[in-house]
Amino acid sequence: MSLLRIRKPKTRKGKKILMAREPQLIESARTMLFVDGRKCGGNVKQCMKDLNQLKKPLVKVLNRKNDITPFDDPSSLEFLTMKNDAALFVFGSTSKKRPDNIVLGRLFENEVLDMFELGIKRYQAISEFKNEKIGACVKPCLVFNGPQWAQTEELRRLRNLFIDTFHREKVESIRLQGVEHVMSFTVTDDMNILLRSYKILLKKSGQKTPRIELEEIGPSADFAIRRTKIASEDLYKQARKQPKQLKEGKKKNISTDALGNKKGRVHMGKQLTGSIQTRRVKALRKTPEEKKENRQKKKVALKTAAAEALAASQ
Repeated sequence: MSLLRIRKPKTRKGKKILMAREPQLIESARTMLFVDGRKCGGNVKQCMKDLNQLKKPLVKVLNRKNDITPFDDPSSLEFLTMKNDAALFVFGSTSKKRPDNIVLGRLFENEVLDMFELGIKRYQAISEFKNEKIGACVKPCLVFNGPQWAQTEELRRLRNLFIDTFHREKVESIRLQGVEHVMSFTVTDDMNILLRSYKILLKKSGQKTPRIELEEIGPSADFAIRRTKIASEDLYKQARKQPKQLKEGKKKNISTDALGNKKGRVHMGKQLTGSIQTRRVKALRKTPEEKKENRQKKKVALKTAAAEALAASQ
């Protein structure tokens, strides 16, 4: 980018917005942008609506239709995400060649990093499940079934993209009642992605640990992987790089056991306990009888030592 095109902020609000867009030491949860293509309806529209509901409030929706082909020219999509300050996007479209099409992607430094095109083969919306739903802004528990997720680089990146999509604010601790939503992703032998969503029900078990049951609440979808575009290994490594301030250096004399407990070793110098001034407690003082007995013992010891010295000299 030319230096002449860089515009400095003229107002305090503009400066604040630009500072928020700069790289942060601790990044906040990512916002997802929903974009409609030239033709978007049916299962595609319903799928985007349900994803919007699961991702709230970290969403931004563009209601106007856009003539965009992400795999041919992603520049328009990159401009929209940069304008709306979003790092993730969902692009929905349908055509005769690729019906019911969903494109999931993420950006790094305002450029597309990874992008996956998924075709909807079967879809069942949240509204079709007539049961009690979960609350809003619930952090889901993600489960990836099948060994295929670790076999190819594309599936590893897609799994990481799903984690980024449903990631929310980082928490230090959780309670058992707070885990109430499970999203399951399964890879079949014919490379289809099965998405299922469940509500966790805690039942009485007669013990301290409750019995857990799963109730499907939607959405339920079968996706077919169509086109993919993943970043090179160097660019992906650069996108995952952590700042030096967040890396924990090796600390001396500190170890961790198998249970995760920290143990530290402290080295101390010679302690002169004889010169430490302690508080004299009245209960610990010697009585006059004890003092008199100690004086008599000292006299007897001195007389004995003198007699032994005299005998040795003779």
